[in-house]
Amino acid sequence: MASNGLRAVVTNLPLPRPADEIQPSSPTPLYEQIKEILRARVLDGTYKPHEQMPSESEMMTAFSVSRITVRQALNDLQNEGLVFRIHGKGTFVAKPKAFQDLGKLQGFGEAMRQMGYETFARVVSMRTVVPSAQVQERLQLNKRARVTELQRLRFLNREPISLDITYLPVAIGARLAKEDLASRDVFVILENDYGMSLGHADLQIGSTLADERLAGQLQVEEGSPVLVIERTTHTSDGTPIDYEHLYYRGDAFQYKVRVDRAPI
Repeated sequence: MASNGLRAVVTNLPLPRPADEIQPSSPTPLYEQIKEILRARVLDGTYKPHEQMPSESEMMTAFSVSRITVRQALNDLQNEGLVFRIHGKGTFVAKPKAFQDLGKLQGFGEAMRQMGYETFARVVSMRTVVPSAQVQERLQLNKRARVTELQRLRFLNREPISLDITYLPVAIGARLAKEDLASRDVFVILENDYGMSLGHADLQIGSTLADERLAGQLQVEEGSPVLVIERTTHTSDGTPIDYEHLYYRGDAFQYKVRVDRAPI
């Protein structure tokens, strides 16, 4: 066992499997082909967080390429945040920190699968409740209305990444109760199955510290920082349809957004 929780690899880089074979005649540069092979192994858990990757020499032998080619592939992986280097020790696998683009209205699973991550959800609870004043206001409900509260624990590469608490009108919640919410996003079901056209979402981003319950669900230390997203999603005609509180592990997830400067 290496220091600082780093683990040294005890086996050499496995020879490329048939699906992993690099193709010298391909228009895709060799370093990009190697990068994708290594990237897939990091994301599918073949190389685990903090584990030392095979040496450059081992990769040169396994892929029959030059050191420059291997280093270019590793540089790209480092720029993506998937690996890091320690001078004199080698290259190690970083704990993947996934991100979601705030400029796109997508469900978590929908966005992560497009990036090659393995994701699923576990339904913690689903029930009909009296909405709080905040939920009532966000969904523009009358005072006697009830809502469906859906709590899901989301997993990324088999590790808990977020707790999602979603509120929906009861009529929609009753239909969703019959759906496979472990593998399908609510957004996809609303659009593809129910024919609802989603338009936009209003978001607020903040942070909190994990209490005992949240820490247990996300498998972090109590008091760890947690990213909190408050999101109200509207249909294309402006009707609020989905109100959520999303609690993300601060050590494993981030959002990004492109911001253009407005003309002066």
